[in-house]
Amino acid sequence: MRKFLVVLDESRECLNAMRFAAMRAKKSGGGVEVLSVIPPEEFNHWIGVGDIMREEARERIEVHYEVFAKWMRDRQGIEPELVIREGEAVTEIMAQVAEDKDIGLLVLGAGSTKKGPGPLITKLMKSVADFPIPITIVPGEMSKERLEAIT
Repeated sequence: MRKFLVVLDESRECLNAMRFAAMRAKKSGGGVEVLSVIPPEEFNHWIGVGDIMREEARERIEVHYEVFAKWMRDRQGIEPELVIREGEAVTEIMAQVAEDKDIGLLVLGAGSTKKGPGPLITKLMKSVADFPIPITIVPGEMSKERLEAIT
């Protein structure tokens, strides 16, 4: 089974990436793997404090994920998987793709501000020549209707 890997973060454009991945998975008989990466700088504290902060970050991710997972289950009939990693986002995305051979496509949402597509896409594009799978970048401002039409 082919899986679509989509990154869950706090960005607004993440929503369209989730929608696109779920709709494509439904139409192609694939699955969705949702990856959230906790940056290492969040835990540069004393060990006990860092552990509490790490657990709180995981809980926030799981609550955020469940919103998307419920939509995928209810509207698309897809049961997504959640993977939480700690480290630098691009490094962890590449590691996840290397570890899970069922992942066939990375789906990212692009920001629509004058600042550019977003820091993740900007950083990832520097490594795109070495990336082992295709990357789909979904415009953050694309309508639900347009997403449905192209998936």
